[in-house]
Amino acid sequence: MAGGIGVYICDCGTNIAGVVDCAALAREAATWPGVAVAREYRYMCSDPGQGLIKSDIEELGLDRVVVAACSPRMHEPTFRACLAEADLNPYLLEVCNIREQCSWVHAETGSATQKALSLLRAAVRKVRLNRELSARSFPVTRAVLVLGAGIAGIHAALSIAASGKKVYLVERGPSIGGRMAQLDKTFPTLDCSACILTPKMVDVARSPNIELLTCTELEELSGFNGNFTARVRTRSRRVDIDSCTGCGDCVEACVMKGRVPDEFDAGLSRRGAVYMPFPQAVPLAAAVDPQSCLYVTKGKCKSPCLEACGPEAIDLDMPDEVRELEVGAVVVATGFDVFGAAGMPQFGYGRYPEVMDALQFERMLSASGPTGGRLLLPDGTEPSTIAFLHCVGSRDENANEYCSRVCCMYSMKQAHLAREKTGAKVYEFYIDITAFGKGYQEFYRRVRDEGVFFIRGKAADVARLGGSLKVFAEDTLLGRPVELPVDMVVLATGLIPASGSADLARKLGIALSPDGFFAEAHPKLRPAESHGDGIFLAGCCQGPKDIPDTVAQAGAAAVEAVALLDRGTVQVDAGVGGIVEDLCRGCGICVECCPYGAVELTADGVACVNEALCKGCGLCAAACLGGAVVMEAYDDGQILACIEGLLE
Repeated sequence: MAGGIGVYICDCGTNIAGVVDCAALAREAATWPGVAVAREYRYMCSDPGQGLIKSDIEELGLDRVVVAACSPRMHEPTFRACLAEADLNPYLLEVCNIREQCSWVHAETGSATQKALSLLRAAVRKVRLNRELSARSFPVTRAVLVLGAGIAGIHAALSIAASGKKVYLVERGPSIGGRMAQLDKTFPTLDCSACILTPKMVDVARSPNIELLTCTELEELSGFNGNFTARVRTRSRRVDIDSCTGCGDCVEACVMKGRVPDEFDAGLSRRGAVYMPFPQAVPLAAAVDPQSCLYVTKGKCKSPCLEACGPEAIDLDMPDEVRELEVGAVVVATGFDVFGAAGMPQFGYGRYPEVMDALQFERMLSASGPTGGRLLLPDGTEPSTIAFLHCVGSRDENANEYCSRVCCMYSMKQAHLAREKTGAKVYEFYIDITAFGKGYQEFYRRVRDEGVFFIRGKAADVARLGGSLKVFAEDTLLGRPVELPVDMVVLATGLIPASGSADLARKLGIALSPDGFFAEAHPKLRPAESHGDGIFLAGCCQGPKDIPDTVAQAGAAAVEAVALLDRGTVQVDAGVGGIVEDLCRGCGICVECCPYGAVELTADGVACVNEALCKGCGLCAAACLGGAVVMEAYDDGQILACIEGLLE
């Protein structure tokens, strides 16, 4: 080779150099055949470090580069761009991982250095066989699919629409608004939740760039980054929302009125089979619950709702609608569910009517709730003593080990409102107070100064003894047991992944974290991106968070989606698979094993690779019985060269 290979060893501060003798690596590599220069530098990814590489390419005429540093997942694009700036093909680079695969998993310098030498030797052997490749470009569809229309989905949709892009806002419920619509007030400022959410909901309905699809779920997502096809199913609402005036006459006429638990009020009130989701719903139109409607389930109802509807908007035989949407990016904003308090039977939920979860208490606090904002016991009187039990379903090895972040704050908010409405004595049983946000610690002090009693100790049991409901706990600060008679118990239930998250992750081809929330591409540097290119995460679908953090992440996801669309094209890595048609038997094994759906059989019975979908993982090449699949960046010769380098 005319110019030879440049080898560059990164100390990565002490991440690598603290275990591996990087200077020894450079000295040894400089003696290898074909290596023109070998250098060690503290931070190769820095501008001076990249400057060394570019200078050597220009002055020494290097035609291959090996960088021994961290995972290529971190900085391979950085060094490829560095080579391109020096007019060297980016694919004539090999990144040797001596951090995650060496220094981070070994403690003894001698053996770690020897392993690093073997890895580096393999990389040098392989780079000799690297070929000049070119990335492929594909045009981008200038539309975005947003899944979920809570505050995260609403904010993301409005931000994207403001940039002039088309947005399909998909919500599986009959109205947008999500969990925030169920709240009375928000901490720490005690703003009316509906007052700050409703204007955004109205903006969604008015935006010419947003197409709102309620009662709709994603069935399948195909395609690739920048060019997705989403098949969505809109379940029959059995009400024409364009004709419905939201008058509510059909709701009053329904024979099932007052017989179906209302999910918006967390089961504290009852509705009919025909119902309005809530007073500020968008769209403001009735919906028919097919599981409760006698006409749908039994075909026996005389359907007085039809007679009551002046605009004739109700069609009980309305079918589902399936559509295919062409989009360039997807924003996942599917929110969260509330931990089922029945999973902790020791607290008496479902057994004692005076025990409720925090969402039910929130609905009782709301002026639009089942009691008109009054806190009432089952006998119709106001409670004089209320206990809030923190961390129900959170920070618990028997449920969820993670902290749900918002429970301490919403419990203190509810305690403040409870005292304001009833003057009751309020007790908060806690493990630790999580007051992490702006103004949160101040709000904690305010509530404490107002007379709320804080007892450090997780409650162990709630039981009725002698006609009185009692909370049993331990005060860990005083080191003594507590037995507290109360009128009402509120369980601060944690946040869990929304139902259907695992199924949705499968449809999207992205991963879940061990806790069941959607996994981000990088926990610090790419929190709004998923592992799937072109699919972004917003809000509590990625993990528990408060409203400000949810809105911030939704804005970040919107910016990422808009940036993708504004680029106009997407580049697909050149290291994809290819088919040698003369060797292909048409067996289809490669089609079955491809996790990205990138391989298909043509009409001639020959395998064909969709380069836009292929990720270059090599599964098809490994499975091919006839050796017909060739990986452009990792062919058999290159892999054998790596093995020889490791064994040398």
